[in-house]
Amino acid sequence: MSPRRNRPRGGEKPTERATESGDRYGGFGSSETWQGEDWSVRHVAGARAAGKTYRCPGCDQEIPSGLPHVVAWPEHGGVDDRRHWHKACWNAKDRRTTRVQRSRNAPRY
Repeated sequence: MSPRRNRPRGGEKPTERATESGDRYGGFGSSETWQGEDWSVRHVAGARAAGKTYRCPGCDQEIPSGLPHVVAWPEHGGVDDRRHWHKACWNAKDRRTTRVQRSRNAPRY
């Protein structure tokens, strides 16, 4: 008996399917209210978070490639308003101050 195939034999590519269905980040999404504004929040799985490094606005630290994180943007905002957060930073956003102190050598966001 031959081993089971885990890949589909044909059809559409996974990237095309994800783009068409609106599920760009591959995680589950929700809507939250924060600071009187509605935010779209999408949880990104580690396997789908490959390729780029982002800077978390909550702690001003880098989110390395392959690390699960959260992408949040205002409901009425555009693509430029998306921000990538660590999961813990997003959950603690109400307990943090609005002004993050950067070190002298830290790059600007």
